Amino acid sequence: MTRLIHQNIVPPKHSEEMPLLGPEELIPFIEQYFSRRKVYLKQVKKHGSFLYVLEPDVLMRRAEQFKKAFRRELHDSGFYFAVKSNNHPEVARTLLKSGFGLDVSSGVELQTAIDVNAKEIIFSGPGKTPEELESAVRNSSCVTVLIDSFGELHRLQKAASMAGTTVRAGVRLTTNPKGLWRKFGIPPETLTEFWRAARSCPHIALKGIQFHTSWNLSAASQTDAIALLGELLSHMPDNLIENLSFIDVGGGYWPRQGEWLHPPAEPQEMRQKTNRHLSDISMIHLRFPAEPIETFARKISQAIKYHIFPVTRCRICFEPGRWICNDSMHLLMTVVDQKAEDLVITDAGTNAVGWERFETDYFPVLNLTRPALIEKPCYILGSLCTPHDVWGFSYFGREIRVGDVLMIPTQGAYTYSLRQHFIKAVPEVVIM
Repeated sequence: MTRLIHQNIVPPKHSEEMPLLGPEELIPFIEQYFSRRKVYLKQVKKHGSFLYVLEPDVLMRRAEQFKKAFRRELHDSGFYFAVKSNNHPEVARTLLKSGFGLDVSSGVELQTAIDVNAKEIIFSGPGKTPEELESAVRNSSCVTVLIDSFGELHRLQKAASMAGTTVRAGVRLTTNPKGLWRKFGIPPETLTEFWRAARSCPHIALKGIQFHTSWNLSAASQTDAIALLGELLSHMPDNLIENLSFIDVGGGYWPRQGEWLHPPAEPQEMRQKTNRHLSDISMIHLRFPAEPIETFARKISQAIKYHIFPVTRCRICFEPGRWICNDSMHLLMTVVDQKAEDLVITDAGTNAVGWERFETDYFPVLNLTRPALIEKPCYILGSLCTPHDVWGFSYFGREIRVGDVLMIPTQGAYTYSLRQHFIKAVPEVVIM
């Protein structure tokens, strides 16, 4: 294969100010998948197209790396995979073998966790219905409920009382008191009041506190929240501190590649993005880097040791999702029509990922049939009856023709779980 070549590059305005995705990172990323092209092509030959392929060994490696990073710093720690990030049962089964528990956010996910025999389940999320709380109560031997509001506290007490059992629980604190994130948890300043209310609920054993920040490219938001929590705990009643057995710092860790995006569109393109000419689409890609998980672990652990452990020495729990599953699933599709040298239609529709992801997010499209480390401009479109059915604006390969098998790697997070039956069926999942 030749080295990376960008053809027809049109630099965006002020490109020197943008965090560019350079060939020194993009080439090794692509090479690792081209080097295994025969393995992926074999799956299409055996199962047809289009496909999701799941690589459980990738999940195992990621899980071990995550645990090792944090347990190096915090020996008493627990790990719960956020099922919402990829709800395929085999993902959950694989991570249970790695010593993870499961973090679920609905009754449907709770049932999935029970069906795969998870022994440790955290049930989080706002607006739990009475039926969902009753299910948590029925499975209280393995479920810890993260209570999201005062009202939910009393609804859980009612369900547990009717069942004649006691439920282990924690409470979620909101990390952003403004805007849409207000929907999650209780305001930190109401924690003492919540604790007193929980003590009046004999069927609730309140044992922990959880918070969550999202889309973390660095540990800054998490360490800030830990500092605030430490200050809050230092003023809490002694009996609250004495009863704490866990603090859950949530998830939101961004994968090691960082966030890859197309350059921002001009205002006219934003108004009429479906009418963009290929010559207007830059071959420049943006990258917002993410800290390595070892850096996350070091910074978060230092913050916990400094702000939390002087007040209470309890178990620290983590809820990674995207970081664990992102690299474990890939999409394989076939070119079924070529309308021009720079426009092809695939047999895969973006209903497979559930949203118009690839109009903003950049992932390289790899031609496994005609591989080359040459990026060429081309509309790579799906076969749905909508102009927003976009996979990409370029591909890596010598050329592209009908019958070629294309791969979009690292589609394991927030794609499979969001798939939808819109116009076409969702793809089959093949476990490698």
